[in-house]
Amino acid sequence: MKMKKIVFCVLATLLSLTFIPIQSNAMAPDEPSALVEPKPAEMEKVKVLEVRLNEINSMDKSKLTSAEKKTLRKEVKSIKHSLREVSGGVYISVGVLILIVILLVVLL
Repeated sequence: MKMKKIVFCVLATLLSLTFIPIQSNAMAPDEPSALVEPKPAEMEKVKVLEVRLNEINSMDKSKLTSAEKKTLRKEVKSIKHSLREVSGGVYISVGVLILIVILLVVLL
């Protein structure tokens, strides 16, 4: 019985530490938060990136060489990274998702 309490306390502590926001900088950020509407220039950039992403997705990749496919993969990865920076949002990493599933299995 005592072991269950210890395991529960450790898991509860780990879970609570997972969701505590930690700010690594002592200074306040210069840029506004992601809740602020994006600038029109950023919206134009997003539209251009989305058009390029759609172009890449609609291409016939079967006739491309492996080097060309590799450059396309890198370009798609950089476009997605740029879109994430502009859009903000909340993302759950795979590690956190696995931890949540394990905690649910152990506690239930």
